[in-house]
Amino acid sequence: CLFYRHNSLSIYLISTMKTFCVLLSICLASPASAYTTPKPNKPATISHRRAFLSKIAGATIAASSATTLNPATASAAEDNLQNVYWGAGCYWHVQHEFVLAERSILGRKDNELTSLTGYAGGFKTDSEGRVCYHNFQSIADYGKFGHGEVVGMTIPESKVEDFAVEYFKLFGDKGERADPMDKGGEYRSLLGLPGGSKHPAFPQVEAAGKARGMTLVDGKGNDPDTLGKRLVYVYDSNKFPFYQAEFYHQYHNDFLTPAYGKEYNNLANAALEDGRIKITGCPDRV
Repeated sequence: CLFYRHNSLSIYLISTMKTFCVLLSICLASPASAYTTPKPNKPATISHRRAFLSKIAGATIAASSATTLNPATASAAEDNLQNVYWGAGCYWHVQHEFVLAERSILGRKDNELTSLTGYAGGFKTDSEGRVCYHNFQSIADYGKFGHGEVVGMTIPESKVEDFAVEYFKLFGDKGERADPMDKGGEYRSLLGLPGGSKHPAFPQVEAAGKARGMTLVDGKGNDPDTLGKRLVYVYDSNKFPFYQAEFYHQYHNDFLTPAYGKEYNNLANAALEDGRIKITGCPDRV
């Protein structure tokens, strides 16, 4: 999530400094071993994370090849669970809003939350199956691979419409994402459903968008920014899967609002510990 100003020099400097601060924070907090990137044996199911490093080191760790969100923690009453994702600019504040939605719409407790930051909408991964945030080593950079920032989750098919309504609220009355200072294809507005626009609930999703003055079009992959267009790309999540973001980017405070608080931030630790978050093999602080 980068910040831009009107002056072109300021844009470059602020963007560079923001990225530098994020990367420096990861570097300082992370031992050299955190940059070892084991090749995944097979795509693993998305988990939620933060156990002690000793616990993780002893386990078989899957890198971030297309991740499938794990519905195991969802209520037994939630049938026909599906993996979907939503993107509207920087994923930090989007995750926070969908955590609130999981609680209010589905009544989920903290250990049942599935909303995770990640990347989607591009064609590529690296040879290890990774998609990563910008990093000094240029490992699997999501922007270079054509992906956008998203929040993936597992929800009942019957509730897709309700979550779509919450998603389109993110654009406000002007039909613009909350952080128009973040620019580029990485911050485009996009959503992913199994089957894309052929998903059974797509007519309701499209209606929710139209009610907020938004137009939905099929995404082709590696699509450009949607800034100022009141446009949302729709992807088939089977063809354009979700790749979980690094631990550093989970349950993170957003720069546009007051801090969400330690209780929220600590959801990442619990999610890592119980396996809902995975180690991605990308440069990270764990």
